[in-house]
Amino acid sequence: MAVPTLALGALAISGSPAMAADQSYQTTLGQLNGSSASGTVTVDVTGNQAHVVLNVFGLAATFMDAPYPHVQHIHGGAKGMCPDPSADTNGDQVINTTEGAPAYGGIVTTLSTSGDTSPAAGLDLKVAGQGATYTIDRTFELNAETKAALEAGTAVVVVHGLDPATLSPAAQAAKSDLVPELPLAATSPALCGTLTAGQMKMPAGGAATGIPQETGTDTGALAVGSGMALVALAGGAYVVRRRNAAA
Repeated sequence: MAVPTLALGALAISGSPAMAADQSYQTTLGQLNGSSASGTVTVDVTGNQAHVVLNVFGLAATFMDAPYPHVQHIHGGAKGMCPDPSADTNGDQVINTTEGAPAYGGIVTTLSTSGDTSPAAGLDLKVAGQGATYTIDRTFELNAETKAALEAGTAVVVVHGLDPATLSPAAQAAKSDLVPELPLAATSPALCGTLTAGQMKMPAGGAATGIPQETGTDTGALAVGSGMALVALAGGAYVVRRRNAAA
């Protein structure tokens, strides 16, 4: 019965194996500095490409009568944590970006709305998120520093920009620790979350079974039907040969 066996083997290898799954990372963003905001971030890594979806809600809405520009980044290279109140070393009741850095590290990727995603774009308000609630959904090349931080569990997403009216009088009067031309509120962190590895991404069509998964067509049924027909045909030929030999 060698022919039927070969027919089944051909059926089993007729589809290309599915690609190996890559890694997905997620975080739920928690408020910092009394922002009362919230958000979620997912980062799906495929090779050297990252697909990032960031959703934020309840941030400061306006700045100088225009939509508030919120810069956001993936930070890395430190403890992989969000700062606690003890990080406010100058006692102004605001954890500024510099005070938070020992917990979450420096910028490794800018989560810009378009264009440059390097640390160089970290303070570019033209590619910042706008207003109280928004989504950033884009795919870009992942740099080595960010990939290393993700794999080490030290990648932290930080969204910046506070409502000055919610700050202490001293903080309202203070200048940004990063851009002295701006108020402290503009660059201080409002949301923070550590990215953690989730379930492995599975390729479209299911697990790597060796048989391709088809949707919306009869290709799979045809492949199985053709394979069974080959088995039946080969089996019939084998029986005929046995009968002829017996005669």
